[in-house]
Amino acid sequence: MKFPFQTVAIIGKQKTADVAAPMLLLGDFLAARGVRVVVDGLSAEHIKGHSFTALSLEEIARTVDLAVVIGGDGTLLNIARTLAPHGVPIVGVNKGRLGFLTDLTMGTMLGGIGDMLDGRFVTEQRLLLTATVMRDGVEIYSGLAFNEVVVHRSNISSMVEFEVRIDGEYLYNQRADGLIISTPTGSTAYAMSAGGSILHPSLDVLQLVPVCPHSLSNRPIVVKGTSVLELLMHRSGDICVRYDSHTNYDLQLHDKLIVTRFEKPACLLHPEGHSYYHTLREKLLWNQTL
Repeated sequence: MKFPFQTVAIIGKQKTADVAAPMLLLGDFLAARGVRVVVDGLSAEHIKGHSFTALSLEEIARTVDLAVVIGGDGTLLNIARTLAPHGVPIVGVNKGRLGFLTDLTMGTMLGGIGDMLDGRFVTEQRLLLTATVMRDGVEIYSGLAFNEVVVHRSNISSMVEFEVRIDGEYLYNQRADGLIISTPTGSTAYAMSAGGSILHPSLDVLQLVPVCPHSLSNRPIVVKGTSVLELLMHRSGDICVRYDSHTNYDLQLHDKLIVTRFEKPACLLHPEGHSYYHTLREKLLWNQTL
């Protein structure tokens, strides 16, 4: 991470016109602080007439010292997969609903970003997953996931059938609606809805959560973050692997999916005093009196 931040990207939620006002507000604030401001090309369509340089996400990844994402968790997840391989730190401003990752609000945006420009922030590393599809011994697809990699059925009338190995050791054969391989970040997403545990994001672990397993003895399991997970497809047709709900790839009989920790983590910045447990209390309503 390069500090002080000299070039900052502002990235807004795509196809959302009301993101223009906060982007302009933040852009003017940053420019007044002497920071070079760039915006992503898709968001720039909503703020025509501005004086900021518009770049693609790939150009932003190679150019900036910090990226500010205005949107929800889904927007930040999408951006993180592009920026993480380049080590660009990200701060999220919540303009969505839940906001586990985007912990600044519209009301605290300028004050929070100002503090970060002055060096007052908390840095957090979050692991990502890489999942590779092998067919007849040949790699045919690979992608990154911040929250989870999910193997699931596309046809509601059928079950997914697959074999799971961890570091080469046979674990089990599974018949279920699907399997979620989750990072600690993703433990409060789909994995939590499917009955998985909430994992602190600092843990170096992965979680396997069956979705509606045929056998009630199949329970979620947590393994070390360096594990190599292999899934061998035993049922053909209507099987798909999904990366953070953004990318899908259809699987065939005997395809092997290899899931490992990505070599570089995503870097998130939080305001000073940030507490993950406070976030849980607030977002899961644990602070309400029963």
